[in-house]
Amino acid sequence: MGKKEIDIEIDRLTNSIENSVTGEVFDTKVVRLDKSGKKNIKPAEWLFDWEEEINLPDREVYKLVTINNPKIIHGLLCLEDKSDHIFIHLIESANFNKGTNKMYLGVAGNLFAFACKLSFEKGYEGYVAFDSKSALIEHYQKKLGATHFKGQRMYIKTMAIVREPKGIDFVVKSEPWSEEELKEFRKLMEKQKSELGEKKRSKIKENYKKVSKQPA
Repeated sequence: MGKKEIDIEIDRLTNSIENSVTGEVFDTKVVRLDKSGKKNIKPAEWLFDWEEEINLPDREVYKLVTINNPKIIHGLLCLEDKSDHIFIHLIESANFNKGTNKMYLGVAGNLFAFACKLSFEKGYEGYVAFDSKSALIEHYQKKLGATHFKGQRMYIKTMAIVREPKGIDFVVKSEPWSEEELKEFRKLMEKQKSELGEKKRSKIKENYKKVSKQPA
């Protein structure tokens, strides 16, 4: 795997979605779902078993809703805190936000941005890992600034502006880390942080603090 410098800066954190027909933009928020929130998820409307994800003690499930209409779920995210990075197990857009006729653009971008934001807030410097379908690896590289790790595993080091293409669905379903892979990934993170240097790492953190306060 060739060396690649961490040179992607955060321009802004995506917290809005866009109507694919009218172009109207709606502010969003990401909300944690607990067991009491399972009643709001209708299994027939989702590809993955989100009730099972909510029941797992080591995982956190979040929903993406608009500020004006918080009862409608636009997308779901399942992640795990790995103590030095955020690991995404699942990302899925609601059925009406899938395919070439998706109603809203930017759902997956909101959820990826939230995971990256959480990584920064926990002191993990934006590191987020996940699995990609082979056909989407190039799209994740271009749209998320993600880097290929090995196999179908990818990772984000900082967040770029995300705009999900109208005809492509960013769906994530990741296999858990093996002990060997996790050890290898942690060594890679430490190497990259060391090569980057404390000064540039501090600059990235400061940039995150600034843009996280700006409206999208």
